[in-house]
Amino acid sequence: MKIKSLLELKRIIDKLKKKDKKIVFTNGCFDLLHPGHIYYLKAARKKGDILILGLNSDSSVRKLKGKGRPLIPERERAEILSNLECVDYISIFQEETPERLIREISPDILVKGGDYRRKEVVGRKFVEEKGGKVIIIPFLKGYSTTKLIKKIKRL
Repeated sequence: MKIKSLLELKRIIDKLKKKDKKIVFTNGCFDLLHPGHIYYLKAARKKGDILILGLNSDSSVRKLKGKGRPLIPERERAEILSNLECVDYISIFQEETPERLIREISPDILVKGGDYRRKEVVGRKFVEEKGGKVIIIPFLKGYSTTKLIKKIKRL
């Protein structure tokens, strides 16, 4: 089972770090999974040994994306993502940002998508102060959950 509570995840990470494994962290809503998400997650996984995905909870997605989102409930999104080989662990977080989760797990590498600038990445300062890196992965053009929703609404 890849879906873990923060406490479970911290125990796992402690063991992995003792084995000198590089921990990569990314986060997102991942509502309506599309090829852009897959490309991004595979690229993130290649940056280290273990990929941890912080998944926005339903309430967190609503705060960020507005009424009517997410389309897919958090448990179902987590289950779908847990079936991707490139994702090692998933933790659902309730806050609007993953700042607390990042501080708790202290990843070696923090990855975000191309819609972010390095200086805007939540947790960047903490990770860099701990000697970690922040990496921006360019978007795979033509894919967007928001655009996909708009297209479906037009049908």
